[in-house]
Amino acid sequence: MKIGFLMFDGLEELDMVGPWEVFTMAAKIRPELGIDCVTVAPDGGTVRCAKGLRVLADHGFADAPALDILVVPGGQGTRREVDNPALLGWIEAVAPGCTWVTSVCTGSMLLAAAGPARGKRITTHWAAVELVRSRGEAGEVLDDVRYVRDGNVVTSAGVSAGIDMALWLVGEIWEPAFARRVQRQMQYDPVPPYAGDV
Repeated sequence: MKIGFLMFDGLEELDMVGPWEVFTMAAKIRPELGIDCVTVAPDGGTVRCAKGLRVLADHGFADAPALDILVVPGGQGTRREVDNPALLGWIEAVAPGCTWVTSVCTGSMLLAAAGPARGKRITTHWAAVELVRSRGEAGEVLDDVRYVRDGNVVTSAGVSAGIDMALWLVGEIWEPAFARRVQRQMQYDPVPPYAGDV
């Protein structure tokens, strides 16, 4: 199971790292599943994320392996990349070979522009719903949902919602009990602001 995380300058850190944590935790708990997570940037090298985190890609587009799952993050960088024919072309070329094509936040805008989410029901960060709707490429842009599936395309709302989407996908691919085990190992059990005060 090869899971590829698309990277580009200006991606929102948790959009990528949240699902990364879910899938790599699943790999740690059950190594026999053969889960292998890799990062892919257009030319390889270092990507500077939205809040300044720098991440070194495992692959460029030219040497990226075949993927079973594609994860496309969002962030301010998507506003630029949605007009990047090389990046959109790579998504378009890779997606048909994937069992699942996923996004977090405005990554869904890239999936719609590139083709995999065109005409489908998708979601994005609440603050970007109108932006994504205005492009007219998705069938419907849902508001107030954490994630939505349309066929093999799964899109999630902003930032932390990518964790929920990835946990759901673990449950869908393997079993819900395994997803709950991953969730527990991550100690991912969010509470409303300040409710955790002791």
